[in-house]
Amino acid sequence: METPKVFESEYRFCEIVWENEPVRSGRLVELAAEKLGWKPTTTYTVIKRLSQRGVLENRESTVRSLIDRDAVRRAEIDELVEKKFGGSLPMFVAAFAKNRQLSGEEADELKKLIDEMRV
Repeated sequence: METPKVFESEYRFCEIVWENEPVRSGRLVELAAEKLGWKPTTTYTVIKRLSQRGVLENRESTVRSLIDRDAVRRAEIDELVEKKFGGSLPMFVAAFAKNRQLSGEEADELKKLIDEMRV
């Protein structure tokens, strides 16, 4: 199953859901007002939109995620790599690291991840 697209403002809202789930929709209205400055109508609209796309479930006024944070992040990164780097992971990593200095520990950690991912 393909992970549904979650846009930036929706992602910030999903962060609130992931941190508090299961959460009553009324409580989500309070949290979204506090953390995002949203009005109740905006919150309910986003809950409905994300529910229709299969990201959230709103059952009996209790909201739960159907997609976890890591799946949304992976989908976003996959889209970025495909769109901006023609699907080339080495080009993505090179662009990401071009103006950064890696500590020996970070370089070792990246090497370990690469070694573990080898087929």
